[in-house]
Amino acid sequence: MSGKLVVIEGIDGSGGETQSKKLFEYLQKRGIPCERIAYPDYSWGIGETIHEWLHGKIELSPETLFLLYATDVVKDQAKIRAWLKQGKIVIADRYITSTMAYQTLQGIPLETILKFCELFKIQKPDVILYLNISPKTSAKRKFKEKGNLDKNEANKMFLEKVSQKYKELAKQSVFGSWFVVDAERGVEEVFEQIKRILRI
Repeated sequence: MSGKLVVIEGIDGSGGETQSKKLFEYLQKRGIPCERIAYPDYSWGIGETIHEWLHGKIELSPETLFLLYATDVVKDQAKIRAWLKQGKIVIADRYITSTMAYQTLQGIPLETILKFCELFKIQKPDVILYLNISPKTSAKRKFKEKGNLDKNEANKMFLEKVSQKYKELAKQSVFGSWFVVDAERGVEEVFEQIKRILRI
């Protein structure tokens, strides 16, 4: 029995971390084998470099940034495939699909990212849940959460473009089956939508 890769996407503040953790705990309580991963992974060198860029400590070219974000995902591919082979549901809080939304706006063609995914055998998600919120809600939530916004979180105009890019990716079913979730609602209401989509 093969498992399923469920990706939760959205602009900053959309609730991906909250909902991915809720889903993980929900499945665990029901005895359903599952794993959870999150990107960027700040626990290693590349994640630390991304963090430094996000907080304005270093400057990076769009090409370098793309390779950092993409490599972060590549490093877990063997692990993800092993989990899926064991029949587990793998929940990813962001994935290469984030890179498609954010890095295409930095000038990296989508075709280049898709070719990279093919070359490095990036596992395609079975389901991509896009948590849809406005940039205004994003800034409000992130400021309340931590006060100090990183360069992506603070740029409402950029987040508006990312939001539109996500909707394009969803409409065109790029790299998997996308489902749009109304994430402006409360945490429990959003989770109910996710459960309905996943039929759990």
